[in-house]
Amino acid sequence: MLATFINAALILAGSAIGLLFRNRISQRFAAVVTHALGLCVMGIGITSLVGTENTLCVIICMVVGTLLGEALRIEERLDGAGVLLRDKLIRGEGSSRFTEGFVTASILYCVGSMAVMGAMEAGINHDYSILISKGVIDGVTSISFAAAMGIGVAFSVVPLVLYQGALTLIFAAAGQGMDPAVITEMSAVGGTIILGIGINMLGLAPVKLKVGNMLPAIFLPLLYIPVANLLSGLIL
Repeated sequence: MLATFINAALILAGSAIGLLFRNRISQRFAAVVTHALGLCVMGIGITSLVGTENTLCVIICMVVGTLLGEALRIEERLDGAGVLLRDKLIRGEGSSRFTEGFVTASILYCVGSMAVMGAMEAGINHDYSILISKGVIDGVTSISFAAAMGIGVAFSVVPLVLYQGALTLIFAAAGQGMDPAVITEMSAVGGTIILGIGINMLGLAPVKLKVGNMLPAIFLPLLYIPVANLLSGLIL
């Protein structure tokens, strides 16, 4: 939960800066910082990925999980739900800038691979680096958001704390007694997905990677490791 509170504090700080320096923040500044953060995100992903002890597990889980996510159209559904929620709330409030800032920021900060991966690492491995890095990214984003849409952006910390905090507690409970090999490979698969987020932030791919569709891969080591161990035992 500590990393989630840090995430929220950084959003509040960014919102305050955005409100204070409204209309004085250039697009050039935002782009340069985004690229720097993108490199950091890629570094986090690579660090988690190289920790794998079973490269075949990562490959199979990524392929099968991405195919599953693509078939379920997870990213498309998440984007669609976010747009629908934003449009309904904004229309219902007479298109107020407060509601627009609150809903837009809440969706951006809560719906994403880093929120899930960060909560998993914090809950299972007590590793807060992903959530704190996410907090820095959210904080920088909140500067431009608050400058454009007002104080509603700051109030997005309420759903963030509830959602991200709940995920962390769920992963903490689920991780008790879990096979360390499974945890290692879940982290490695998650690192691969985070690497994809960094690629998107830097605009390195010709088309944006649908990292949301890769999310099922995170949980496949729960199935892969026991099955692989069973087959190995039968063969030997």
